[in-house]
Amino acid sequence: MTTAKDLFIIAMDPVPEHTVGQGDLSLALAGAELLDLIGAGAVTVEGDLIVPGGASAPDDRLLGEAAAQITRQPPHERIEDWLWRRGRDLAATYQDALEKDGELTQRRSGLLPFGPRRVELVDTPGRRRAIGRREEGEPVLAALASAVGLDGERSGDDEPGLDDETVTTAVATVNEAVMELEAVRQRRTIENTAFANVWRGP
Repeated sequence: MTTAKDLFIIAMDPVPEHTVGQGDLSLALAGAELLDLIGAGAVTVEGDLIVPGGASAPDDRLLGEAAAQITRQPPHERIEDWLWRRGRDLAATYQDALEKDGELTQRRSGLLPFGPRRVELVDTPGRRRAIGRREEGEPVLAALASAVGLDGERSGDDEPGLDDETVTTAVATVNEAVMELEAVRQRRTIENTAFANVWRGP
C-alpha cells in the first residue's frame, strides 16, 4: 500500500468527522503520490520544482502512472501545477483501483434490492494498516489528512510535526491548493446566488 491509498482509505472510513470533497481529496492524493515518489528517490524537489531522480518508481501501478507523468526535461514542473494536473479526477481513479484490488465494495443501501449503491471499505490488511497509521499519528499521513479536514478544522498551529523541508513544502502546497479550490467554490456559489436573484427579480 502507498500513502495515497492509505489516505483514500481513511477518507472512506465509516465515521469520518468531515466528509471530504472529491476535488480536495484528488489534490491531496496527488500530493501523497509525490511524497511517495520523493521517498523512493524517483523524484527530488528543488525549490518548488519537481526534478526526476535516479531511482525507479515503487512497484505500484498508480505510482508508476504518476512517475510516468513527471516532466523529464527542463523547465521542470512546479509542485502546484503538478497537483492540479495529476489530481484531475484522481479520487475516482483510486476508487476504481481499490475496488479492483478488493479494498472497496459496492453495497445496496436500504432494504430494496434496487436501492442506490454505496461504496464501503472491506476489512483487509490494507485497511487495518491505513487506520493504524492514522491512529499512530504518522506525520505525513496526518498532515495530508489535516489538509482536507479529516481531523477537524485546519489550523496552522495544529499542523503535525514534519522534520523534512521537502515534505513540509509539498504538504504546504497541498494546503494552498485545497484552500484555492474552496475559494473557487465560494465564488461560484456567490455568483450563482446573485444570478438567481436577478432572475427572481425584486
